Amino acid sequence: MSALAEQILAAAKAQGKIITCAESCTGGMVAAALTDIAGSSAIFERGFVTYANVAKIEMLGVGPDTLDAFGAVSEEVAREMATGALSAARADIAVAISGIAGPGGSEFKPEGRVCYALATSDGTRTETVEHGAVGRPNVRAAARDHALSLILAALNSGN
Repeated sequence: MSALAEQILAAAKAQGKIITCAESCTGGMVAAALTDIAGSSAIFERGFVTYANVAKIEMLGVGPDTLDAFGAVSEEVAREMATGALSAARADIAVAISGIAGPGGSEFKPEGRVCYALATSDGTRTETVEHGAVGRPNVRAAARDHALSLILAALNSGN
């Protein structure tokens, strides 16, 4: 079990918050980390694994124009994923992840680049983290852990 997920569960329960996630390159690892803990149904009702662009559009309302202009691995798409998940899940906090786990990538979007967004009723913030070409399992695990840390930080700040 993840210590981060346990801290999220405790904080979200204490605050009466519902958490959701919109995942691409992690393929449900954030949802799995949260639901590995008994009692997680008090704070997690649903998450979204939107690996393909069509899923991002259909499930989360990501704009096709946004995908065309910026690509799936972008802060702009992560922002729309998070706000779409927040609305669709009627949650208090949504985290979104879209990245290049590898192998591969390009000079413009290298392996290990992951874009994140965190949405609450106070707004949405985004960031990009270069986890490096450390291999697919390591990029995905790092992305999961970073997303969990974003959720915990939002809870600890009172969002």
